[in-house]
Amino acid sequence: MNYSEFLKMMPEAFLVLSLIIVFFGDFFLTKVKVKGYLLQYLTVGMLAVTAVATLAYSDPVSAFGGLYVSSQAVNVMKVILAFGTIIVCIMAQPWIVKSAMKLEGEFYMLVLSTLLGMFVMMSSGNFMLFFLGLEMASVPMACMVAFDKWKKDSAEGAAKYILTATFSSGVMLYGISFIYAATGTLYFDDVAATITASPLAIIGLVFFFSGLGFKISLVPFHFWTADTYQGAPTPVTGYLSVISKGAAALTLCIILMKVFQPLVAYWEYLLYIVIVLSITVANLFAIRQSELKRFMAFSSISQAGYIMLAVVGNGQLGVAALTYYVLVYIVANMAVFTVINVVESNHNGRTDMAAYNGFYQTNPKLSFLMTLALFSLAGIPPFAGMFSKFFVFMAAAQQGSAAAYFVVFIALINTVVSLYYYLLIVKAMYITKTDTPLPAFQSDLSTKVALALCTAGIALFGIVSCIYEWIAAAGL
Repeated sequence: MNYSEFLKMMPEAFLVLSLIIVFFGDFFLTKVKVKGYLLQYLTVGMLAVTAVATLAYSDPVSAFGGLYVSSQAVNVMKVILAFGTIIVCIMAQPWIVKSAMKLEGEFYMLVLSTLLGMFVMMSSGNFMLFFLGLEMASVPMACMVAFDKWKKDSAEGAAKYILTATFSSGVMLYGISFIYAATGTLYFDDVAATITASPLAIIGLVFFFSGLGFKISLVPFHFWTADTYQGAPTPVTGYLSVISKGAAALTLCIILMKVFQPLVAYWEYLLYIVIVLSITVANLFAIRQSELKRFMAFSSISQAGYIMLAVVGNGQLGVAALTYYVLVYIVANMAVFTVINVVESNHNGRTDMAAYNGFYQTNPKLSFLMTLALFSLAGIPPFAGMFSKFFVFMAAAQQGSAAAYFVVFIALINTVVSLYYYLLIVKAMYITKTDTPLPAFQSDLSTKVALALCTAGIALFGIVSCIYEWIAAAGL
């Protein structure tokens, strides 16, 4: 084996190095009172180094005979996911400090391990490496969901996540076996060159799509989402909703466009049905929610439908729109979860929507930032969410078929529905009167930094054109 090939896996190599550094930091800082803060600085610093290294070594590479393949588009998504993970690590600090378990090192190692699995999954050129990366991401994620092990909801959410993940992985592996039977290979390029519309290949495609649909929380593979989001610690819920979803969405996009391109007539209509169901069903269920984390779970399912709308474009514009949407979604969604996290940390774990009645009276700044994030998620101009939705709609409409136009039309109608339920939270904070609003409190430095990063992204990512140009310039 040529070990110099590992040097081509620069982002993954830096994540492994980060894991080692955090591990030894956790071991040697046992008796240091500010251990949690030092580990946070270490993790955030190493993630920043990883992002810079990925930017520096962003040229397309292939290693181990095509087993590992990384393109510019994949490297751009890695930088975006590293940025999102930095926000997660910063906003998680209040929860980690107040946690009775004092497992700061374990949390950061699980975060890095999950991100490493996502990086491997996105850069795979073979179905086996893809599956290995997927499981590398899923197993630590289950541990993160169950991190508050003494809480019933956390254990229940983790159990549902593990059981559903196991079943979906089995379905996906079954589909991969059908693809291997139909083509005689597991390498993406070879499968694309030999696959035909045989019954084996079509069944394999459907099973594979179903397994990855679980990771993205697409309807009808979404049943685990609300319970898991509610039970998991809030920083973990935020991580699940944006980082995990972004990695899985880009991977599915690349595999559909590159590997299953000869079967586009089959997966195209499958995608139409799933997108319409995801956006519509999730919006209808979100209206009925009174618990904010469950509410954001259905919002996340709806947003997954919009993300996959970019795949309908089936080209470079679709990949760019998907990547840009994930970037904007990260800052908007993490702003909401940062507010949820700080309120939960300061007020006995309350995450019900009624807790935000009259929130503006006592905490006007947090209410304002929450409103900006919700407006961005709804796609209201001039915030970045409007631009991300525009690019996604444009990519889908570029496909040109009547079915694509119909899906875009349904998505546009659902945008109005989503505005209604996002405004329910705004109404609770600004209009709904209560005699006992949550008392005023001072946010810690980590929360302020996380909200500053997210708010800057919400305000600037839409109007600073070089960001989208950088994403669009990256080729598959």
